[in-house]
Order: sequence, then structure tokens, then C-alpha cells
Amino acid sequence: MSEELHQPRSPSGDGLVLTHGAGGNARGPLLMALGEAFAARGLTVLRYDLPFRQASRTGPPRPAGAARDREGLRQAVAAMRSRLGGRVFLGGQSYGGRQASMLAAGEAGLVDGLLLLSYPLHPPGRPSELRTAHLPKLTAPTVFAHGSRDPFGSLEEIEAARTLIAAPTSLVAVRGAGHDLFRVPRRAGADVAAEIVAAFLGLVG
Repeated sequence: MSEELHQPRSPSGDGLVLTHGAGGNARGPLLMALGEAFAARGLTVLRYDLPFRQASRTGPPRPAGAARDREGLRQAVAAMRSRLGGRVFLGGQSYGGRQASMLAAGEAGLVDGLLLLSYPLHPPGRPSELRTAHLPKLTAPTVFAHGSRDPFGSLEEIEAARTLIAAPTSLVAVRGAGHDLFRVPRRAGADVAAEIVAAFLGLVG
């Protein structure tokens, strides 16, 4: 398993598995900032490279490999549960968030909460091709963090998608941010990460 662990100084017993998007890896600036911010609040954070990224440092994910990527996430969650005595949450950026949500929708009770960063609601310029069929099956509290300039879905479209989920949800709207969420005019990336962490912990309790 390709992973990097953030160990909190004062562990709460809870943990979070975080993964990346199609073009990145677990060492992206947003995931690193979130790992530090969650650890500062007591969570053990595992930043995890999906199997497609373990197989190739630069290649994109393939549709035929999506099930393998979800299995990798399931194993990462299981590894965290074996380490910790508390809750285990799962989060992902873009493609990673989509696979995380599909995994959670297919295995109720697998995780205790979801963090979906820049969820790719539809391909850019193709708003009719929604990736929402599995959302009604989600039973875990879910936080979306989304930029107001994200071409993969508007804030209004994300709000509509939230209504499909029966579990509690919330949206962190990052004004001025694009799909990467981290480079925001007049805002530090660490501040964006702190806002996301506060919203997530506020929802899951």
C-alpha cells in the first residue's frame, strides 16, 4: 500500500483515509494541508495513492480499473479500522471522491462519514451526464467542498445533488476556486483546508 500517515499529538481515536484525483497523487497540496489540519484536531489521517497511481506515476485511471481502485480504498479503510478504536471516515478529491462515494454507497456502514472534494458531478460542458445514480444509496454523513468556478459542476448543481442523499449533508462553497480548490484568490490554502475540516467535524460531531 502506498500511503503517508499523519499522527495527531492528541489522538481522538478517529481516522480518515484521503485520496486524490485522476491527475494527482496523495502528495498534492490540498491533501497534505487537510492531513495536517485534521491531525491537529485529533484525527489520524492516511493519505492513500489509488491502485492506478501505484501502477503508473503519470498515467490516468481507466474505467476498467475503477473497481480495483475502490477495492484499494476498502482495504485502506480496513487498515485504519485495525489501527484505531474510533470512527473511520473516507474522503477523496475529484475521481477519488467519486470512487469513495461509490464504495460507500455499495457497502453501507463501511465508513462513518464522507468528504467529497471537488466532486466531478459531470464532465465539463456536459451537464446532462450526471454522476449521481449512486447518491441515494449513501447512508453516511457527507460533506461536499466545491469551488464556485469548478467546470465539473456548479454550486447550484452540487446543492441539487445533495438533495438525493438521505443522510445529513453540507456544502463548503469555496468562492473563486476552480477544480483544485487550493489556489484561491486572496486566500491561503491552509485557510481553505481549515474551513473544510471545521465543516466536516461540525457535521459528523
